[in-house]
Amino acid sequence: MAVDRRQLIVEAAGRSFSLFGYKATTMDQVAKIANVGKGTIYTFFANKEELFQEIMRKLLHDMRLVAETVIDPNKRFFDNLYAALELLLEFREEHELALKLSHEVREIGTPMAIEGLRQIEQAVVGYMKQQVQLAIDKGEIKRCDPEMTAFVMLKLYMALTVDWNKAYKPLDKSEVSDRLRFYLQEGLALAPE
Repeated sequence: MAVDRRQLIVEAAGRSFSLFGYKATTMDQVAKIANVGKGTIYTFFANKEELFQEIMRKLLHDMRLVAETVIDPNKRFFDNLYAALELLLEFREEHELALKLSHEVREIGTPMAIEGLRQIEQAVVGYMKQQVQLAIDKGEIKRCDPEMTAFVMLKLYMALTVDWNKAYKPLDKSEVSDRLRFYLQEGLALAPE
């Protein structure tokens, strides 16, 4: 059986970026983890940035697959939204690379780590935008800018699950779901008397 060296390199790079972050990962480390010569890496990838982009492409593909496992065309938009956001946040929290990139951005501000997190956010917003547009087309929600709406929904979800938890008493999943329903479906305005 032939060894797929490119795949070995990609897997090794994923482990290295997850363990050490973008800045501290070297091609020497990747070669050592993959058990290949450093020159072998350069037969497949021109530089560390290109290798990192391959890792990010795989991460984003895996995130999309995770989200698609919970989307049910027979369910209403908001039920699908909450399920997908919950799974995507759990994926991000459990995926070592996303955690390491978040830490590296906070500690060092490495441009490629910032870019990696931006790509994750854009992928999530892009996916949610499609779901928002489908809900508009079905008449489940009002006409709106799907991309901006997806962005606001993601930021609200992140604020409730991450930022609120750091500053105040953490909310459990049902509380987050209730708050999202309140702000996104019901709203703050009282009905006129």
